[in-house]
Amino acid sequence: MTTDGRLARGERTRVAVLDQALLLATVAGLDGLSLNQVAEALGVSKSGLFAHWRSKESLQLAVIEHARRQWTDLVIRPALREPAGVRRLWAVHLSRLRFYEDGVLPGGCFFANAQFEFNARPGVIRDRLAQVLGEWMAFLTTLAADAVDRGELDPGVDPGRLAYQTESLGVCAVMQAPLMGAEATFLQAKRSLLDQLHALAPDPTILPEEP
Repeated sequence: MTTDGRLARGERTRVAVLDQALLLATVAGLDGLSLNQVAEALGVSKSGLFAHWRSKESLQLAVIEHARRQWTDLVIRPALREPAGVRRLWAVHLSRLRFYEDGVLPGGCFFANAQFEFNARPGVIRDRLAQVLGEWMAFLTTLAADAVDRGELDPGVDPGRLAYQTESLGVCAVMQAPLMGAEATFLQAKRSLLDQLHALAPDPTILPEEP
């Protein structure tokens, strides 16, 4: 029981640290993240964090995985409740924008920020970010392809291109919102994809008329 208790406390500490590190990374940058910075924010000793991460790089990789789990829980899973096909693709886009609108992370989007930050910096962090982005784009492409296969989008639709357009709207929205105004920016991102899907759907009535 004592060992189990220590393990449970250790896991709670690890999650609390990653939660805080993820918040800090969206503001100070993933490269600016340090064990000392996280320890100060949580009011704990830096030495205690070494039980979980021995280096800045290992902490950065752990934060990427933590952000990936958060994205799955708060963006992907809610959208998967919608019917497969074009409605699910629309739901993922809507879920993503709501994640930004709700201010879950103070810096908007961990992945958009980190990808921009490490885009020209080869190494394991950049490689892992590229893998996660590839998985996300493959997921969007699969949703678009499924909508085509079901006859809910025109047969000539290129799923990869539609996935790219969907991703572009999401990234553009979260980057512009702080400067151009969140309400108008996110509404534009919703309307832009919805109009596109209406134009590509043989039966646009299966989609909402307005975002």
